[in-house]
Amino acid sequence: MITVVPDEGSELAETPVDFGAFVRKMGGAASGGLVVQPRMGISAPEEMRAGLMATKAANATTVGTITLDSYTRVGNLKAADTALREGIGLNGYPIVNHPRKVTRHVLSGTWGQDFPVQIRHGSATPRDIFSAMMALRLNATEGGPVSYCLPYGRTPLADSMRNWEECSDLFAQLREIGVEPHLESFGGCMMGQLCPPSQLIAMAVLEAIFFYQHGLRSISVSYAQQTNMVQDIEGVFALRRLCQELVPTDNVHVVIYAYMGVYPTTEDGAYRLLGQAAELGVTCGAERIIVKTKAESKRIPVVSENVEALEYASGVAARTKSPAVGYYGEDTETYLEAKAIVDAVLNLDADVGHALLLAFKYGYMDIPYCVHPDNMGRTRSYIDERGWLRWSEIGSLPLGKLVSRRISKKATSTDLLRDLQYVRGEFDCASWAPGELWADREGS
Repeated sequence: MITVVPDEGSELAETPVDFGAFVRKMGGAASGGLVVQPRMGISAPEEMRAGLMATKAANATTVGTITLDSYTRVGNLKAADTALREGIGLNGYPIVNHPRKVTRHVLSGTWGQDFPVQIRHGSATPRDIFSAMMALRLNATEGGPVSYCLPYGRTPLADSMRNWEECSDLFAQLREIGVEPHLESFGGCMMGQLCPPSQLIAMAVLEAIFFYQHGLRSISVSYAQQTNMVQDIEGVFALRRLCQELVPTDNVHVVIYAYMGVYPTTEDGAYRLLGQAAELGVTCGAERIIVKTKAESKRIPVVSENVEALEYASGVAARTKSPAVGYYGEDTETYLEAKAIVDAVLNLDADVGHALLLAFKYGYMDIPYCVHPDNMGRTRSYIDERGWLRWSEIGSLPLGKLVSRRISKKATSTDLLRDLQYVRGEFDCASWAPGELWADREGS
């Protein structure tokens, strides 16, 4: 066990704000709006600092992001060090390799009580990352033992589980020095697309319970925008309800991710899709949104494009009126499916980490189109005529009483490619404006 020691000599002496408490105060039902956040990762310290400054100065309620580079994510610190020495640009910020004084400079004048910063990384082997964060008293990050393992590589799930158990225990020690650590489950974003919402919701809830079992009390759960607004509304309400029922802390909030699949190529289409994500957040009382930009289909966005997306999403959120709380709080199809999966997993073992390992071994959790060796790979999905994500094959998922085992549609490779392009086609060709996006919900 490592003892948490504050970084002596740091000019960042102020106790950092609880990321979760800040977001819950500034977003969601408390404010009627959304806290907006970019996916920003820049290797050069001065440019990363400028990105944080621009995010903070945006005409919106924002939190900052430092996204780490891919070498750091996979633990290849030697390659990250070589890139820094040779002046080779990376696709994110190498927080482990940069000296602490450099990162303190990046954060100075930005990170504070009115502007928390989250570290985003994507690692199944995150020990060095957590150690670097904690030395700087950076107290907000995200991931999870499954959600940062299956989509990103071939690290055995059992190894990732041990790594995340250790790091969650370590991160929770920040509370001993008066700093509240925050962890966001990436579970609602598994594979980004073509996974029916019920399994995304189940994963987010189970990882949140995992974090709680390892000492975390400030937690958020993710939900990635999918292919149909009505289904997404059902999904977010189901996620919120299951968290209220199963995650025993009040300091929980929901973060919406703008669509993570093949993005529209037109500027209008990109903004319409982002606008729908913002409406989804406000409609369901979510507190935070991770935006995408008009450049997503072409390249990594620059800072100014991130700021434009932040301000656009915030503007749509401010103009969106939320329906009555609980409008979709009934036993919807999505809720019942997600609950069936969560209950089946929790019944496997009192320790959620061990239960998750057993769930993938038995196929109680099985991510469509995920090729990781520890994923059984017997489930499939498709987009129906209304744009809803449906199960075509459920494998051993505990959904036999809710989903017909008869395959309603045998997907071909052509079908899969068409489904992957579905959202791009819908939004590049659409001609509606924010405010019209869920007007037909009762007719669905």
